[in-house]
Amino acid sequence: MSAITEGEVGQATLEELYALAEGVYQDFTDGRVPELQLPVRSKSNIEFDEEHGVWKYGDSSSTRSAKKTNGAKMLLRTMYMINFIREMIETNKSSTLREMYYISEGWDLAKFAKQSESDKLAEDLEVVTELMREDFKLRPEEDGARILGDVTVEETTRTGDTRVINCRDDVGDAGYSVPFNVEEEKLSLRSIDCDFVIAIETGGMFDRLVENGFDESHRALLLHLKGQPARSTRRLLKRLNEEFGIPTVVFLDADPWSYRIFGSVAYGAIKTAHISEHLATPGAQYLGITPSDIVNYDLPTDALTEQDERALKSELSDPRFQDDRWQGEIEFQLELGKKSEQQALAKYGLDFVTDTYLPEKLGEMGVL
Repeated sequence: MSAITEGEVGQATLEELYALAEGVYQDFTDGRVPELQLPVRSKSNIEFDEEHGVWKYGDSSSTRSAKKTNGAKMLLRTMYMINFIREMIETNKSSTLREMYYISEGWDLAKFAKQSESDKLAEDLEVVTELMREDFKLRPEEDGARILGDVTVEETTRTGDTRVINCRDDVGDAGYSVPFNVEEEKLSLRSIDCDFVIAIETGGMFDRLVENGFDESHRALLLHLKGQPARSTRRLLKRLNEEFGIPTVVFLDADPWSYRIFGSVAYGAIKTAHISEHLATPGAQYLGITPSDIVNYDLPTDALTEQDERALKSELSDPRFQDDRWQGEIEFQLELGKKSEQQALAKYGLDFVTDTYLPEKLGEMGVL
């Protein structure tokens, strides 16, 4: 079966958006007050989806009704946003979320007071239409990940041509820069000759593994998460895992914010729980740094701040972190009162991470 084209995606997106606009129009025509039902976006309203192996929103919802001024303004903004998306699809353009916020300055009463409002409405449209932001031609300000390893991709350029790139042989030390849209109509994953993917939080550690040749010595595909990973990064990780069936491990700092990064990669982020089945990689495994590693490898540390402690205690009640391993590690870290970074492994020299730490941890996990 042939892959869906970008034009077909655009047409399907417009049909969904038109249906939403027509529903609002019909409510007015029939004398009803238009309203939208949207899920409550909090950790208290996420449930495990057995079919996809990820966490998604549950049944708790809130109503946005035009009976109230805020609700009426939200519907007005929705119509303007739908029209803006229509224009982009029809003219083959895209917009950053920031640009859309500023474009709304010309929407009279529908303009946004701050970007967080326009970002949230874009997410609302995703929920209602069951589409993704990328289908709306909306992209984030930040760029995607960098990858380096023996994987070959076919990318559609902005002129509509295609080019084939090997992400080891055809790139420099910085690797291949992942585009904001990694769906099949834009990026085809043609082949891979790696045994596993290692997703790395920091640029410094990614560069260390590149310089030490870890991708070749251990047949690994290196992927830089850039902190909290962009959607395109998470989507690419999922595609690599599903299409090639190779293990995915995540290499992060030992602090509560890094655990949340892992949660977004492996379980699904609370903010994007409506599309977790598209973004999360349920088979991803947490490699380290763990609180136990701080002790086992005698790593340099910093003291937990009050904010760190509150975040760790919140994770103890987070439904995504309820298994015994996570509960034990988080409780141990609170008792220890310490956190540590990936770069702390440099205490033992620049080669320790690739010659000792990673082989030992990956061996324990059965990846090597």
